[in-house]
Amino acid sequence: MRIAVIGAGAMGSIYGGRLSQKNEVFLVDTNSAVIETVKQNGLTLEENGRDNKYSPKALTSTEGLEPVDLIILFVKALYSRSALESNKHLISEHTYLMTLQNGSGHEDILSEFAPVERIIIGTTEDNGAVLEPGHVRHGGKGNTNVGMLVDDTQKFLPKLKDAFDSCGFNVRIHENIQQLIWNKLFVNVAFSAVTGLLKCEMGFIAKCDYAMNLSKKLLHEAVTVAHALGLEADEDTLLEEIKSVSDNSPNGVTSICADLRAGRRTEVDTISGSVVRAARKCNVDVPCHEFIVNAIHAMENYNVK
Repeated sequence: MRIAVIGAGAMGSIYGGRLSQKNEVFLVDTNSAVIETVKQNGLTLEENGRDNKYSPKALTSTEGLEPVDLIILFVKALYSRSALESNKHLISEHTYLMTLQNGSGHEDILSEFAPVERIIIGTTEDNGAVLEPGHVRHGGKGNTNVGMLVDDTQKFLPKLKDAFDSCGFNVRIHENIQQLIWNKLFVNVAFSAVTGLLKCEMGFIAKCDYAMNLSKKLLHEAVTVAHALGLEADEDTLLEEIKSVSDNSPNGVTSICADLRAGRRTEVDTISGSVVRAARKCNVDVPCHEFIVNAIHAMENYNVK
């Protein structure tokens, strides 16, 4: 399979590296330091205490390349549209677009570049950390959960599973992938924007009644939207999960909090913002989410360097 992995951060490197064992993989990133390192020395993944070398084709530009079978998007969500626009010549009438990015609603952007029957969405339970350019630690390993928004009439997902599993992944195909994505989203909306707004660690939420009240309001709205979408969600169970995550991750820092501390733009539009967009589609009021999305964007405009 010809695969373009756009974004050579931790997760893009893990997938791009491993998939290059049995596929023609193009690892694409605008960071020339990463790309030059991979070109000269290969891509190093620290796995199970040892360094393994992989050899994807590393590129800062895909100009001149023929279309690929699959594009996997691993850039930060706020750069998704520009990344696909820069590489749209890789997309033919047979190309599938796939995202394992955090948050929800990515299909809204992907559908600008491919029809819905060639869009794959999902989540990954693998994680990693960049140690230096071209050198990534592959940490926890788990399932790659994928699905489509319509019937897979071309039976592409089984082919994807075979290609990925043969390279050491564990792909699980889901009939209702949105349920899985929203299960993860519930915890994200309760923590990410709140800790960003307060610039606090995750452990503070359970310790402060005022902070927990914010998270409860956001969770309630998200559950209401999920029910309107026909998804399952038990608010009491989710609230206990949020308290447990906060207690067990006292020093945890969400991506939105980390980005605001560093003066960077955030992915709030694919976390809290995705609830707002979904709410509009089903005519549900989510004033707390609308407020917090505006607050985070205001902080970005004030702080971004």
